Amino acid sequence: MQTDNRIFDDFAKFVNGAAGTFAGMTREAEANFKEKLKEWIGGLNFVSRDEFEAVKAMAAAARDDADALKARLDKLEAAKATKAPKA
Repeated sequence: MQTDNRIFDDFAKFVNGAAGTFAGMTREAEANFKEKLKEWIGGLNFVSRDEFEAVKAMAAAARDDADALKARLDKLEAAKATKAPKA
């Protein structure tokens, strides 16, 4: 038993259209928020993980070189101290 009630049909179409519009507004607001967030984070001068790892490796290599040079200097100073005449 089906009735032809235009009021209910029009109301259902209205609600369906409003739900679609609301969903579209939500998607648009979310996309806008993500864009603004990317823009804000981009201005904070963060580095990428790859850049961080590269600088970390460079710092470790520089530390190893400094340790090797310090050991060499200590060895040279010790050799000089043994050769120097005592006054």
